[in-house]
Amino acid sequence: MTVDDTTSGDGAQQSPDPSVHSTPHHEVDHTAEPTDDPLAIRLEQLILGADRRYTPFQAARTAGVSMDLASRFWRAMGFADIGQAKALTEADVLALRRLSGLVEAGLLSEPMAIQVARSTGQTTARLAEWQIDSFLEGLTEPPEPGMTRTEVTYPLVELLLPELEEFLVYVWRRQLAAATGRVVQAADDDEMVDRRLAVGFADLVGFTRLTRRLEEEELGELVESFETTCADLVAAHGGRLIKTLGDEVLFAADDAGTAAEIALRLVEAMAVDETMPALRVGIAFGTVTTRMGDVFGTTVNLASRLTSIAPKDAVLVDGAFAEELTRTGDAPVSEARAAEEAAAAAERAQEEGPDAEVVPVPKYRYGLQPMWQRPVRGLGVVEPWLLARRGTS
Repeated sequence: MTVDDTTSGDGAQQSPDPSVHSTPHHEVDHTAEPTDDPLAIRLEQLILGADRRYTPFQAARTAGVSMDLASRFWRAMGFADIGQAKALTEADVLALRRLSGLVEAGLLSEPMAIQVARSTGQTTARLAEWQIDSFLEGLTEPPEPGMTRTEVTYPLVELLLPELEEFLVYVWRRQLAAATGRVVQAADDDEMVDRRLAVGFADLVGFTRLTRRLEEEELGELVESFETTCADLVAAHGGRLIKTLGDEVLFAADDAGTAAEIALRLVEAMAVDETMPALRVGIAFGTVTTRMGDVFGTTVNLASRLTSIAPKDAVLVDGAFAEELTRTGDAPVSEARAAEEAAAAAERAQEEGPDAEVVPVPKYRYGLQPMWQRPVRGLGVVEPWLLARRGTS
């Protein structure tokens, strides 16, 4: 999202000149007051490494930025307005200085700095929620009768915090290196943003019915197992998991062959797991716009539509994807052509005898079967192809 001078990071309209506000922003009465629970405050001090010292206005002034810009950074990171409560620390001031310093140095535009704050906030918010809900919650179960979770949580967080912090930085650097490598290998500057990718959706069939039949805990375990299996297979075979949507995952790959292998392995993995519903996958190949780790555009929409019409335990692809597989030699133009090639090779071997030079027969990994053309809402008439494994991969 591009943010201009008249729009705040959360989409709210702002005056380009703060002086025209009837009431200064820092005097607005907000209701999102920070907690005064003693344990929560102790944990906050432990995690942030600093005490509460500043109101938002004081933090902005100390950092040397306008209150308007500080509020936009704060909201972009996903935090609620806190009025004029004294709830911010030296770390908050330092973060404001760093972001505004990048803008002042000309390394980032102000809209880009807002995007940095938003993308980081959204990503780490989900990570933090997962760690508390799934990880810390399980570990902080009182080990002895009479102990409270409170007595366990603080020392546990104290021990885990430095290790988790180092691991987070390590993974981020690894991901940044991989993403940078993909950008450097782009054919031209336009391809850095608008790239040609294979995009696929994998969707559990009949998930809505399952939600009515399974208990919440069982449903949660099923979704976690599905997401874990998908994440592992996508990563192991060279793709990128873009996001998970409960009963559906979105993945991308730089080439059609990689995406085909991922899709078929996903279907195969779900088919042998008796606890899982059937899976259907739709893939399209074409130009994709990337923003903040997500993908957008007609190619993505087409992949989603193909998924909705794919048979269960099957992979449906678009014509561009099928053409790319045949171009790279991963699939034959047709099964008839493949049969002709094999027959011709056998005939040559018979005519020329055992001492003849061996001409290898193409070994295709995948087969493509054309399906009936059909109209797809918003995209016109498409001709999907059914993808299947062919021979030994």
